[in-house]
Parts: sequence; structure tokens; C-alpha cells
Amino acid sequence: MTLLLPHGYEGQGPEHSSGRLERFLQLAAEGNFRVVNCTTAAQYFHLLRKQARRNRQRPLVIFTPKSLLRLPQATSRVDDLAGGRFEPVLDDADAKSRAADVNRVVLASGKVYYDLLAAADKGTSARPALVRVERLYSFPEPELRATLAGYPNATEVVWCQEEPRNMGAWGFVAPRLRALLPNDKSLRYVGRPDRASPAEGSSSAHQVEQDRIVGEAIG
Repeated sequence: MTLLLPHGYEGQGPEHSSGRLERFLQLAAEGNFRVVNCTTAAQYFHLLRKQARRNRQRPLVIFTPKSLLRLPQATSRVDDLAGGRFEPVLDDADAKSRAADVNRVVLASGKVYYDLLAAADKGTSARPALVRVERLYSFPEPELRATLAGYPNATEVVWCQEEPRNMGAWGFVAPRLRALLPNDKSLRYVGRPDRASPAEGSSSAHQVEQDRIVGEAIG
């Protein structure tokens, strides 16, 4: 069984914004299902292919922002579809080339990555590393540990999400990230504050808050 749930903060109403990611993560235990928020066509393709070929079947829950269907940056080359595999964590190719100079790593999952990337590319100074957590459960601890170790001089790790603090993945990932981070790296949350509703209900208010989140994460 595969669930495709609309989920992405795009200035619309609650039913468009949230597939209630946090509720699935609260239920995730003992390898009962997989929770994924992928950002490219190749990742999506390999994920579905892997699900169809698995001998041990378990439900797959995919959060699918509508805007990524038409976002040029989310497309993939034919070579990426013909080869490769699904990657639980996607590192930042630009930041890896200057890893020694990176002092902040921003972790994100889903479409907010592209908002972060657009803002970072407009900056004049060296941007932080933007690392995508594509699979939230089972939590990719080995892959994240290895990725973060590639930035030895980074002193701050930021978890950035579009959702309010009491929603989204933060409550699930925070204790797991703290457990794998060395003592010389701090963990900080950037996102919406605790809210009763998963959406602002106003496109202009949404954009103001989205810009604040992205600007704070990029620094």
C-alpha cells in the first residue's frame, strides 16, 4: 500500500498545506511503515520502484507538494532515472566542494528546500550547507551521521521546516538529531511557532512568514 498525501506550505488552506506528517511520525515504530518526503523526480521514481519490488511489504507514506510537479529544479535527468537508487539523505554538492569553510548545516525535508536554495543562491557570501532528509522513517541515522561528519568545522545545525513547531517533523527528529550530534555542534529549530491551525489562511501573511523562516535559516 502506498499513500500519496498533499503536503506543502504554498499559501493555501489547511487541507492543501498539511497531510499531518506529525501524526504518521507519532505512529512510526518497530519498522511498521516508511515515511518519505522526497524532492526530485528520480527520488520519487526509485522510491516507487523499490516499493513494488520489495519482498517484505509494508505501507509507504509519501508527502507530495503540488508545486514540485511543475518546479523545473525538481526535475531529473534520464541518467538519474535509468541508474542510481533512492537516497535517504541528499548532501549539498556545492557545499561539499568547500566543506572546510562551512560553519552551518541546514537540514530540511520536502519543498522548503527549494525556497532555501533560491534564497541562498541570491546571497553574496558563502551559504550554509543545505542537506535534504528525504526519508524520515526509518530515521536515516547512519547517513546523517556520515553527512554531518563531512563538515568538520560546522558548529551549528539547523532544522528548518515550514510547519508550526508543534507539527511537522521537528518533534520526531529533534531527540534523534541531538543523540547523533557531537558536543561541539548545537541544534536549533527554525520554522513557524506553535499554532492551532496548519495554515495562515492568507497568502500575504503566508509569504511574510515564509520569507522570515528562509531568511533566518540561511542567516
